[in-house]
Amino acid sequence: MGMRMNVESFNLDHRAVVAPYVRVADRKQLPGGDTLIKYDVRFKQPNREHLEMPAIHSIEHLTAELMRNHTELLVDFSPMGCQTGFYAIMLGVELDEFLALLETSFRDLLAAEAVPAANEEQCGWGENHSLAAAKREVQAFLDARDAWQQVFADATA
Repeated sequence: MGMRMNVESFNLDHRAVVAPYVRVADRKQLPGGDTLIKYDVRFKQPNREHLEMPAIHSIEHLTAELMRNHTELLVDFSPMGCQTGFYAIMLGVELDEFLALLETSFRDLLAAEAVPAANEEQCGWGENHSLAAAKREVQAFLDARDAWQQVFADATA
């Protein structure tokens, strides 16, 4: 790869990772002393598979709402444009705590009976949701829980 890019993920060799995984993508110290930590929550193998938009949209709504039942330190949970995962921005939540929070939130998602705010009043594309697809993808992600911290195929990378 050539010149270093400004966007952290553009410097990640997407051919070397093995999804699913969770990794710290960035860490920023704020002027007041707080730390923002950005997590790469990767569901699908880059350039090989992707999530469908109704699943992504519903996982986004559900996780953004449900995780906040367990923490006030979630700044943002949003999908990647490549449709392979999500970014979570946390205020000072380190990896082990984040993994536990993610697992708890995803277990809540599996028990959900509806996608929150999936309507024209509260959402920009209210009909573009699938609770069933969200649950299917999150279940597969949870099934790989033991592998979440292995980001690269070669563990020494």
